[in-house]
Amino acid sequence: MRHLRRGGALAAALGLILAATAPAPAVGSDDPSRYRNPISTAVGDTFADPVIVRGDDGFWYAYGTTDPLREGEHEFHRVPTARSADLVDWTYVGDAFGPDQRPPYAAPGAAFWAPDVRRLGDRWVMYVTVTDTTASTEGSDYAIGAATAPTPTGPWTFADQPVVAPRPGGGGGYLWTIDPSQFTDVDGRSYLYYGSYYGGISVTELSPDGLTAVGTPTLVAIDNKFEGSYVLRHDGWYYLFASTANCCAGPATGYSVQVGRARDPRGPFTDRDGVALTASRAGGTPVLTQNGNRWIGTGHNGFLTDLSGQDWIVYHAIDRADPYLDEPYGINERPMLLDRLDWIDGWPTVNAGAGPSEGTRPAPVTTGRVDDRFDAAGLTGWRRTAGEWQVTDGQLTGSGALTSRTTVGGDVRAEADLRLTGAATAGITLGDRVEVRVDAAGGRLVARDGDRRATAPLPAGLDLADRHNLAIEVRGRQLVAELSPARLGDQLAVVSLRLDHPVAGRPGLAATGGPAVFDNVSVARLYQPARRAVSEPRIGAPLRTYSDEFGDGLDGDWQWVREDPAATVTGGALRWPVQAADLTGTGNTAGVLLRDAPRGDYVVETKVTLDLGEETVRNYQQAGLVAYVDDDRFARLAQVAIWNTRQVEFGYELPFAGQPVYGGSIVGTPATTTWLRLAHHVDPVTGEHEFRAGSSRDGRSWTWGAVWTFPADSTPRIGLVAHGGAEPPVTAEFDYLRFYR
Repeated sequence: MRHLRRGGALAAALGLILAATAPAPAVGSDDPSRYRNPISTAVGDTFADPVIVRGDDGFWYAYGTTDPLREGEHEFHRVPTARSADLVDWTYVGDAFGPDQRPPYAAPGAAFWAPDVRRLGDRWVMYVTVTDTTASTEGSDYAIGAATAPTPTGPWTFADQPVVAPRPGGGGGYLWTIDPSQFTDVDGRSYLYYGSYYGGISVTELSPDGLTAVGTPTLVAIDNKFEGSYVLRHDGWYYLFASTANCCAGPATGYSVQVGRARDPRGPFTDRDGVALTASRAGGTPVLTQNGNRWIGTGHNGFLTDLSGQDWIVYHAIDRADPYLDEPYGINERPMLLDRLDWIDGWPTVNAGAGPSEGTRPAPVTTGRVDDRFDAAGLTGWRRTAGEWQVTDGQLTGSGALTSRTTVGGDVRAEADLRLTGAATAGITLGDRVEVRVDAAGGRLVARDGDRRATAPLPAGLDLADRHNLAIEVRGRQLVAELSPARLGDQLAVVSLRLDHPVAGRPGLAATGGPAVFDNVSVARLYQPARRAVSEPRIGAPLRTYSDEFGDGLDGDWQWVREDPAATVTGGALRWPVQAADLTGTGNTAGVLLRDAPRGDYVVETKVTLDLGEETVRNYQQAGLVAYVDDDRFARLAQVAIWNTRQVEFGYELPFAGQPVYGGSIVGTPATTTWLRLAHHVDPVTGEHEFRAGSSRDGRSWTWGAVWTFPADSTPRIGLVAHGGAEPPVTAEFDYLRFYR
C-alpha cells in the first residue's frame, strides 16, 4: 500500500542474495520458454499490490491497486485488470469499477487499494481497501469492502456493508484497516487477514458467503512492522507472508517480504528461530528483498502455482533508476514482477534465496502434454472407454470413463476443474491402477493404487456442484492430491499415498453415479524443486590492521564527524551514550565515528549491546554500523526502537532531485546484544559498491537481508553510530569492530 508510517518513515527489510540461481541467456532472447521482469510492461508503467488468479476459462487474471497506469496519464484506474494466457504476456482488459461506482459507505473520491480476488462458492469475490468512508470527515477512516462477480472480469457489484468497518484507534484517528487477504481452511471455514502498521495485522472468521466478519478478531502480527498479509497452507503449516518497511520512499524504498508459520490459521505465527510475529522484538523469516540489481522495494505479494506444480510469487518493485511515475516525490512507480518461490527446509524463499530477477529466466509452465480447455466441439485427443461425454459451453460433461490419447510417465502433475452435478464420485485416473476421486456420497477425497487406498475428509456442507480444482502430483512413488477452491494454497482436503510403482500410461477422467463437469484439464511434467539455498556471504580471514578490539582507547585510524566527547573506551569496549541527534534529512547533528575500509570485497562486524527495553515507545534510539560517504549518502545498520517494536533496520539515505531521501529495510530480530555485519562487494560490471546487511542474536546464526548500493566513484568508509534520542538515557556498548576477507 501507499502510506507513511505514523510519526515518521518506517524503514524495513530482510535478507536475500546477490546472484541468480542459474545463468541467464542474453537479454532480448525471444525464447517463449523464458521471460523477464517486469511482466506488466504492456499493461502499464506501474501495477502495484498485484494478485493473480486463474479463471474458469483457463486464462490468468491480474489485479492492481488504484493508480494511473502510465507516465503522464494522470487518470486513476479503479483496480486495473489484466489477462494472460502464459503469465508473461499481459493485456489490459479494463478497470473493475467505473469512476462513479462505489459502495454506499464510501466517501466520494475514495480509492480502492490492494485487491484480493478469490473464488467462493459459485462466484468470485474481490476484497479491497476502501480508502475513505463516511465514518468521519477526518479521512484515513479505512474499511475493507467486498464486491462479487460471475467472472474474473466482472461485472463487479459491491456489497452494501463493509466486511470490516473503520476501527477507531486508541491513540486517535482510525486503525489502518487495509490490505485484505482471504483464506479458506481444510474445515471449510473462511478467514480474512487485514491491517497495517497502525493496529497490526488481524484475522477474522467470515460468514459462509465471505461478505461478513464474524466472531472476535485475533492479532497475528504486531503493529509498526507488518502489512500486506497473504496466508497459504503448505505441508500442514499455515504461512503468513507480510511486507515490512515503507512501500514508497522512491529511490530509498526498502519494502520486503517476511514470513512466519503456525499450526492454526489464527496463529501464533513464529519465524525460523521461533520468534513470534507479535513480539515487541518481532520475528520474521526473510522471503524476498532487494539484492543489488535494478529492483528495490520488493513487496506486497500474491501467490500462484503453475501447471507443473512450481509455486511463484507475484509482487511489485521499484526500478531504482526510475522510482516515480511522473514528477519526483509523486506516485511511486511500482510495476508487477513474478519470480519462482522455492521451499527449502520448510521455509519459502525467492529463487532459492537469490531474490528478485532482472535478466531473462525460465518461464512458468502454463501448458501441459495433455492440455484441454474444451473450447472446441468434439473430443480430439480423447478416447471414450465407457459412458457418454459431450463438450458444450467450453466444458466437458459426462459419466463413465474417458482416456487421453497421450501417454505420460514419470513425475507428473495432473489437474482439472471439477463440478459434481449428479455424480457420486468423479476424478482423474493415471494409467490403469492409479486414480484420485472426489467422493460426494462419502464426503471424502480418495486416492487409490489398485487395492491400496488413502482418504481425507471433505469439509462438512461442501457444495460439490460449485467448481473446485483437483490437483495431483506424483514424484517417484509418492502421490499427493488436493482439492481447493482457487489453486491459491487454500486446500479443502489433502491426501497422500505411497504407490506400488511409478506412474506410466494414459491419463483419464472418470465419473460414476451420474454426470460430472470437467474443465481446464492438464497433465505436465512435475517441476524440479530447489534443494539448497544459494550461499550466504563468506566470512574469511581477519584483517587485523583494519580492526579495533577497543583494548586501550581508540586507535589512530579513527576519525570523527562531529566528535562526541561522551564516547569513551573503557574495560575493553567503546561506550557511547545515545545522542539526541540524527543523520536523516537536512539536520545532520549526530556524531559518526569512522575509519577507512580495505579495498575490494570484505565483511565488517560489530557486537553492540543496547538495552532498549520492550513494548514502550522510545523513538528512535539506535546504535550500530554505518557505511558512510557523507551526511547525505550513507547506509546505517542498527538495532532501533520504532514505536513499540525493536527492529534491526538497514536504513539508506541518498541525494535525489535536490534533497536527501531516506528509507530502509528490516534485517532480522535484535536482542539486547546484537551482532551486525555488512558484506561489501564491488560489482565487476558497474563498479558499484554493494553492501548487504546481516544480523544475529547469538553471533552464530545469521539472518541476511537487503543490499544498498553506492556509486562506483564514491569511497564509503565504515563507522559506528549511536543516536536517535536521549530519553530515557541509554548507553550503547561496542565490543569491537572487525574486518574479514
